[in-house]
Amino acid sequence: MKNFLEKLYRFSSSWTGTIIIVLFLIFFVAQSFVIPSGSMKRTLLIGDFLFAKKFSYGITIPELPWLGLKLLPDFNGNGHLIEGPRPKRGDIVIFFVPKDGKTHFVKRCVAVGGDEILYYDKHLLIHFHEGDKYIQKNYPAKKIVKVLNKLWVVNPYKDKFPGIQYKPEYDANSFLLMLYRASQVDMKPLFLSDLSAPAYDLGGSAVNVFYKKVEPDHFYMIGDNRDNSDDSRFWGSVPYRLIIGKPWVIYFSIEYRSYDRVMYGKGGGKDHQALSKVCKSVPLGSNECRALWDKHRYSIRWDRVGKYVDTFQYQIPRDD
Repeated sequence: MKNFLEKLYRFSSSWTGTIIIVLFLIFFVAQSFVIPSGSMKRTLLIGDFLFAKKFSYGITIPELPWLGLKLLPDFNGNGHLIEGPRPKRGDIVIFFVPKDGKTHFVKRCVAVGGDEILYYDKHLLIHFHEGDKYIQKNYPAKKIVKVLNKLWVVNPYKDKFPGIQYKPEYDANSFLLMLYRASQVDMKPLFLSDLSAPAYDLGGSAVNVFYKKVEPDHFYMIGDNRDNSDDSRFWGSVPYRLIIGKPWVIYFSIEYRSYDRVMYGKGGGKDHQALSKVCKSVPLGSNECRALWDKHRYSIRWDRVGKYVDTFQYQIPRDD
């Protein structure tokens, strides 16, 4: 045993051993990701660097980092060497976006195969496939409405995860954006007379809601920053084969955005919420505010470093 441990130590100390061990960890255990957009604000912030557990939902087919080159065939036809548990409702999940199968996204799973979704401005309604009795057993009456002769839970995750919000950084909201792009979005526009929601004209027809039934072994992913999120509402459900893993721990967090980005959205990431927190009563468009933000830029968010995502996502976010 002693000889084996000595050989293992020598191997791990060599360049070859180090590279093999690092690749093994990246392929099967944990991988580093950085949050590039504000779609999960206020739960995950732009500039959060985190490790993701690669084994949460099975073992994915290994690929070379940055190159996206798969090292093994998809023997099982589901993107995983070893099949595992599926994402659960409420999980924050890292996955490949279906529209290209290459880009990493991180969103919250709001519905699974068989669930039905209704969405209108500031309201996400879900009919869980387990049925009305399951809904009545697990949710209070004040969160339940009856539509289409079945029960739906209104915004089922907002009470549990305080970071979920509807605060658009543009002069509209995601529902109006979906109406504008109705022919391109994943959900079906409908008018439901038994739903108390404002109606809009869409090609001569009234529309007050979008509807979707999630396909088997698929997962509907929506950002916590729901009026500023490119998600399943626009490009569809995520199949299991594209699921990568689950955010684990934030190992570093830094505010690196420029004033022009947070003020005017140059390069993406307009964020008057964060700017107001720094500038307070100083007008956001002033040179004084620019100077205050420039002093704040590159500050490290020490209160987020070392935090487990599963722990702090239940806490009231400090970053407003």
